[in-house]
Amino acid sequence: MGEPTLASNLGEAIRLARAILGLPVAVLTNSSLIAREDVRRDLACADIVVAKLDAPNEQLFRRINRPAVNYSLEEVVYAIELFEAEYRGVLALEMMFVKANKGLAAEMATIARELAPDEVQINTPLRPCAVAPLTANEIAAIREEFGALPVRSVYEAARPAVTPLDVGETLRRRPAANPPGLVPPRPRKE
Repeated sequence: MGEPTLASNLGEAIRLARAILGLPVAVLTNSSLIAREDVRRDLACADIVVAKLDAPNEQLFRRINRPAVNYSLEEVVYAIELFEAEYRGVLALEMMFVKANKGLAAEMATIARELAPDEVQINTPLRPCAVAPLTANEIAAIREEFGALPVRSVYEAARPAVTPLDVGETLRRRPAANPPGLVPPRPRKE
């Protein structure tokens, strides 16, 4: 898994996936390269774009996201505005909340209102990682800051049944995802 906007053929890949699968295509991006016009043009090929934005100020943006590119938070927010103004698909804004930014939900909600996405996704990391997730009550309090915006939170979303395309690869990447009754495949002989 990686940032899809790093692919120089992203637009082509989206068009090909739609043509072959006949399904809508969603792209989840960390928004780090959305300031680039070519990236916005490629993202516009998708039916749904989920753009990540986790901080309301530059200092926290640098601390949480540790961007490798030299775009500022202001440039990223402006680029999302540019994209939203021309995009004809569904734009969702994903906002990941952790201890470091939970007290800034009102400021993040202000940015979300300015961007006016089709949906705001309020998340906290539920997969194992170095950062502890916020509780359902903490996320519910954060959700209230977003008022009338169309919001979904990680604790409210229904968990879809997902069948991996490659069970062995899924178990290799996420060993904790081993559901009851699923026998891991034998390791490949090199």
